[in-house]
Formats: sequence, structure tokens, C-alpha cells
Amino acid sequence: MGFGIFIHRSDSIYDDSPAEQYQFPSQYLGRVQACLGDWIIYYEPRKVAATRGYFAVAKVAQIIPDTKAAGMYLALIEPGSYLDFINPVPFGGPDGVIERGLLNEEGRISGRAQAAVRPISAADFNRIVSIGLDELEPELPRLDEPREMRLSNGFDDRVQAPFVVEEERERVAQLSSRIVRDRLFRRLVLQAYDKRCAITGLKLINGGGRAEVDAAHIRPVEANGPDILCNGIALSGTAHWMFDRGLIGLSDKLEILISRQANDRESIRGLINKTGRAIVPFRSIE
Repeated sequence: MGFGIFIHRSDSIYDDSPAEQYQFPSQYLGRVQACLGDWIIYYEPRKVAATRGYFAVAKVAQIIPDTKAAGMYLALIEPGSYLDFINPVPFGGPDGVIERGLLNEEGRISGRAQAAVRPISAADFNRIVSIGLDELEPELPRLDEPREMRLSNGFDDRVQAPFVVEEERERVAQLSSRIVRDRLFRRLVLQAYDKRCAITGLKLINGGGRAEVDAAHIRPVEANGPDILCNGIALSGTAHWMFDRGLIGLSDKLEILISRQANDRESIRGLINKTGRAIVPFRSIE
């Protein structure tokens, strides 16, 4: 097992759904097999307009032939493992390329950078994930949410080699922690919606700087709903309660629907923003 980089384009010709599967040709089978049972990082190439760079992590659970396309395979992603980064991670930074394993002996970018699937060292994996998930300005939680120490930056060359294995274990444990994932998912969704409830349109920040809005999974975690931005919606406490209980819902065109079972439909209608449609995220989603 080992960490890897999977290149994914938003305009990809492949049958990719990053939170569920990654399609690839047989020439990369060996490299993908090396990642089986371990974590990979998704990367969008620099030549893609408005590239997201390194944008998410996921765990490879299974590799199967694609019965719909000759010579193609599918890397199936472990349900619940996909996680979007809350910070953009570009290919290069002030100190050079982030993925240092791509440098040759002369310190130049090697041809490995063009590979759609490539292995990545534990040090590079930790560096990229640390930047992508670092809560530089932690989002204050609601009073009823559990607190946990934020992810450490980890972007420090002074870390000595003997600690790399422990850092790797800590990072993987964080990626698997439901508490950590819920906190990061909330940060991701609140950023996208500018801390505004998609149903009411209200943006309420209390005196302590805490946003009175929740990050709800559209498809619940219990039903393998992924921690991906397009599966999230920002809701105020009351709207979240009604959403979870089926009193309100959304159509495919984002129209806000009120259940016939609701006992006070007019009052609910009064809470809905004037457009009658869910507010579109400030940050675009696929």
C-alpha cells in the first residue's frame, strides 16, 4: 500500500466521480493497485482554467475492470472517505513545488508530473493535506458542537525524519475521524455559502463571532452521503430541523418545497427567502 496522486479534470472525458470512482486505462493499473487500501490526493492540472490544484483526499477501496469500456478500470472509493480541502493547494508555492518528489537531481520538475497516476511520499502527502485542511482561522463552532484541537500546520521542514511515520499515522487518523470530518465539512460549506442560510437567506453572526448556521448533508452520512461540497447545504437551526424531518425539501431546480404534512405551512412559507429557491453557494460546486 502507498499514497498516490490521481489527476482529475473538471472537463474529463473519463467516467469519473471523485467521491465514488476513478476511471483509468490499463497502463496505470499497477500504479493504482499500489494505492489499494490507502489514501490518494486528487489534483487538477495547471492547464485547466480556474484549476483547483490539489483539491481533495479519498481512500481506494477496490479496483475492478470497467465492464462498459474495454481496456479501462475503475478505482472504487471507500464510502465516506472522500473529503474536499478547505484551502486551495496550488502546484507551486513561495518555496517551490509542493509535491517535492517531482523534482529530479537538478532540482527541476521531472516528467513524472505528467503522469495521470503517480505515487507520492508520506512527507509530500502530509505536506499537501496539512495545507489543504489547515484551519488558519478556525470557524467558531455552535455551542452544541464538540470541540477538538485543530489540525496542525505541518508545513515545516524542520520536522526530523524519525517523526514522519508518527505524523503519517496522525494524519490518517484525522482523515478517518468523524469529529474532525464534521468540523472540516462545516468550514467548507460555510465558506461556500458565505455563512448564509440557503433557505431563509439570513446571515446571523452572534456577538462572539459565531455563525448561527449549520452545515447539513443533503444525503445523510448514515446513507453514505459524502463529505463533498455538492452534498452540503448551509441551514439555520430551524431550517435544519425542518429539513431533517422532511417538512421542507428541494426540487431538482432548487425550488423550496413544503411538505403536505406540515401543520403550519403559511408560517413556514414566511421563513423562506423571497425567491422561493435555495440560495446558490458563493463558491461554485460541480
